[in-house]
Parts: sequence; C-alpha cells; structure tokens
Amino acid sequence: MESVVVLGAAGRVGDAAARAFTADGWRVKGVARNAKTSVIAPGVEPVRADAFDRASLIEACRGADVIVNALNPLYTEWTEKVMPMAENVIAAAKAVGATHMLPGNVYNFGYDISVGTTEEAPEIASTEKAEIRIAMEALFRREAEQNGVRTVVLRAGDFYGGTKPQSWLDLIILARLGKNIFTWGGPMDIPHAFAYLPDLGRAFVALAGKRRELGTFERFHFAGHTLSGNEMKAATEAAVGRRLRSATVPWIALRAAGLFSPMMREVVRMSYLWRTPHSLDGGKLQRLVGDLTVTDPVDALRQAIADLDLDHGRRMAA
Repeated sequence: MESVVVLGAAGRVGDAAARAFTADGWRVKGVARNAKTSVIAPGVEPVRADAFDRASLIEACRGADVIVNALNPLYTEWTEKVMPMAENVIAAAKAVGATHMLPGNVYNFGYDISVGTTEEAPEIASTEKAEIRIAMEALFRREAEQNGVRTVVLRAGDFYGGTKPQSWLDLIILARLGKNIFTWGGPMDIPHAFAYLPDLGRAFVALAGKRRELGTFERFHFAGHTLSGNEMKAATEAAVGRRLRSATVPWIALRAAGLFSPMMREVVRMSYLWRTPHSLDGGKLQRLVGDLTVTDPVDALRQAIADLDLDHGRRMAA
C-alpha cells in the first residue's frame, strides 16, 4: 500500500486531498499543528507537527511515498511564513525520499493572465502574492534540478466545495443565499477559473499515480470549471430551484476598510482576477492521466451548498 502525507490536512485543500487518497486505497496521514480526529477526514491518521519545526516535520513525513503540501498561512502572513514553510517542506521531502506535490494557483501569471492559460505562460510578479508564489516554485525547481527532489505542481483556479468553509463561495458569492442573493466580484459576463475541491482531490490522486513517469519538476493545470457570473448564477439557481437577485462586491467600501484592515487590503489587491477573463488549459494533465471526472457545476454547487449549509436561512424559514 502506498503512503501519502497531507500537510495542512485540516484545511480546505488538504481535507479534499486526504479524502480522495483515502477513497483510492492509500494509507493517509494528515498533518496539522493541532491534528485530531475531530478535524481530520475519516480514515486518515492524524499527526501533530509544526511546519516551522523542520525536525518534527521530517519525522511526521517518515515512510511517505508522496507529500501533498496543502499548507497555506493567512493572507496577511504570506510575507513572513510562506518561504520558511516551503524550505522545511522540501527538506522533509528530500530527507524521506518522497515526491512533493503542491496545489498551485493562478497568481503566478499576474495581470496578464488570460483565457486558456497554459503551463508555459510567462510568470509575472504583478502583485506581492505573485512574487511569493513564483519564488516558492523557483525554490522547488532548484531542489529538483540540484538534488533530485521531485516536485509536481497542480495549478487550479478559485477553490470551492468540500467540507471546509472560508472560500469565495461561502464568504461572498453565496453568503446571502438564504436571502436569495447571489454576489459576484466583477462584471457578470467575464469568465473566471474555479476548481471544485473533490474533483481537484481526485486529480491529485491520478497525478500521484503517474509520478514515476515525470521529470523532477513538473507543472500541470487543472481546468476545473470556467464560469462567468451569469453562468454560475444560473447553475446556482438550478441547484436550489429558485431565482436569485444579483449583487456586486462593494470594492470601494472594501478599499476604504483596507485602510484599517490588513486582510481587506490583501483581498482588494487580488480583485483584478474578477475583472480579468481567465481560465486554465488542462490539456497537459489530460494527456498524462486521461479524462478526469469533473462534476457538473449544478451538481457541484448543490453538494457544496449542502455540505456547508449555505442555504441555512432559507431552510430554517421553511
């Protein structure tokens, strides 16, 4: 039985990956600072370790064939935390001889991201977040080229669904679903890249199964769902069986709030993604692993709404 260690297993991506590997028959260890069975997916062995303690992280990863690096500090803590965590994770992968897998995002392509973005598109540090992500992947590439530590990046759009909250879907888009309000971050006709987390988790499993066929540093794109605001609103309406009113994110008010709130300031800085048409080309991944199961958006939204109880107000009134 092959073994995977999921770092950040209590978070959104880590939880989805842990569930997918478990369903595929892998031995799965879920690592978190306060790992316990109440926050780790069923069937996953909880392991407590601190990503800033290299020795404990290496010990937690002993015996792993694959390490899924789903660590993700708060937006406001990226500058001081992302690179130290990355250095410790790649040191652990090197120490135990495991393949390192990283959930990537679209930040690397900066303001020039476009529809059909491929793995070879130029990386542009338009924002501090992009600069950090580019630097992190550059570190992993160096370790791959100089020390043979394999890293596989699977890049995806905005995450949604799964069993954990704190995505754009529950915080903004469907935060007022119980009041029949759908909120979008930009013009309703602009396509936006999304990844339904259970689908992304299965993609990690499929890619892990092909890791021995790969070079020491590889990047893939998960196409997921590309949806405009109009399309996501229509899919949500089909999922809940009723019409919704449209609302927009009050970016001017959020910019003002950013004068006092570091978190709001960071959110506003990435708002260009709601004004810039973009999607990810998943052709390279498909050529390697074949056709992946991608949940229909209506079904994905229906399940996400149920999993996170996003229609709570409506259900309570019924």
